[in-house]
Amino acid sequence: MNMAQEHRILDAASSEHRHRLLEGMAHAVADKGYSDTTIADIVRAAGVSRRTFYEHFATKAECFIALYEAASFNSLNVLRAAIDPAHDWQAQVEKAMAAYFGCLAQNPVLMRTLFIEILGLGPEGLAARRRVNEEIAAFMLQVVNVAERSPDKNVTPLAPEMAMAVVGGINELVLQAIERGRVSQLQELVAPAVRLVRAVVG
Repeated sequence: MNMAQEHRILDAASSEHRHRLLEGMAHAVADKGYSDTTIADIVRAAGVSRRTFYEHFATKAECFIALYEAASFNSLNVLRAAIDPAHDWQAQVEKAMAAYFGCLAQNPVLMRTLFIEILGLGPEGLAARRRVNEEIAAFMLQVVNVAERSPDKNVTPLAPEMAMAVVGGINELVLQAIERGRVSQLQELVAPAVRLVRAVVG
């Protein structure tokens, strides 16, 4: 085995350990909540050593934010994959919302992490949430404002602050569903979310 092969094996093992740690964090937080979760809980759920944890993360908070960002950007990738420029923007938005809520509903273990537990992390958590929301708002701007250059005269340019307002509104709908124990019915949010986007765009 040459050095390049050894490095590839080590990189693969490192990636696998990181993935297991993020899954361990997700399960521990779902079971105990972030504040009561310890590093011992995380490594136990991940099936790795405490030393392995510190090879990847300096603190519990760093691991938690990594989980939050990985899960959030996975959801964003689902949104992006749902877009088909061959259709008008209204159809694209509806399809993207259905895909997004479907993705969230398939991962109930992560729901509290993504929408509730992150809020209790303080400034670090708020900064991570802001980064994710800005990415989603930028995606919305791209979809709608590209459509604005089409012959559809009913579409007006979407301002960045309004895109962020829509993202905030959709987040509140999801939070409400979590609080009411209706995560399995997230697809019911597609219609009001689409109406919100249409109302803002005009």
